[in-house]
Amino acid sequence: MASSKTRKKKLDPYELLIHTWLTEHPDLSAAQVHDWLLERYDNLKVGESTVRSYVKELREKYSIPKTEEKRIYQAIPDPPMGQQAQIDFGQTKQKKTDGSMVTLNFICFVLSHSRYKYVEWLDRPFTTKDVIRSHENAFQYFGGIPYELIYDQDSLLVVSENAGDIILTAEFQSYCEERKLNLSICRKADPESKGRIENVVGYVKKNFAKNRVYTNLDKWNEQCLAWLARTGNKKIHNTTKKTSRSVFNRKTTLKTGH
Repeated sequence: MASSKTRKKKLDPYELLIHTWLTEHPDLSAAQVHDWLLERYDNLKVGESTVRSYVKELREKYSIPKTEEKRIYQAIPDPPMGQQAQIDFGQTKQKKTDGSMVTLNFICFVLSHSRYKYVEWLDRPFTTKDVIRSHENAFQYFGGIPYELIYDQDSLLVVSENAGDIILTAEFQSYCEERKLNLSICRKADPESKGRIENVVGYVKKNFAKNRVYTNLDKWNEQCLAWLARTGNKKIHNTTKKTSRSVFNRKTTLKTGH
């Protein structure tokens, strides 16, 4: 009987490719390797645990260490389904095909109960018009409007704060009134109330964007939507132990458009 060291493994045909990825990007996570394989090979059926074990073996075999980043997350009780979404912005720097760098900005939406996500990117800073358009795209993606939307104190949305009263930009205020949106602003002194979306922003950066080469904005957004369908909304969540898609599909409780 062949030993575990000589037995053929399912990912052996991809060893050279994975080794190349790890050599070029030593900080690449096993979760990213899994997603990149699924992105390139539609017919490949392999679990993340199998990829994790194989990546660990290759790191040992070729002496490619990985620096682990430890973070502590505090569990936050889930609101009812359809009750709440959280919204925030992120930014990454990506290498282009010619070797130069480009700064990309993105907006993230996450439904707090199901963790179902939507992401949209721009190769320039967001304007209020961009934010409004992204909201409409997110509502279409979700198939409805959450009853409460939670934001950070972002300059695009908030002009100033006066004794606890939030003053929105005129353009966004008009949009919210037209769409009858119920808003809450996360205070800078209370970051824990926005914990889920901050986790999602980090997840998008580390699992989708990290080490990915940028070609153009349309393709980048297409790749991100494909990533959401393939991994971002399909992977089993550490807290819920379910995929975001399965929880989202179980019951629709979002408001329809006005």
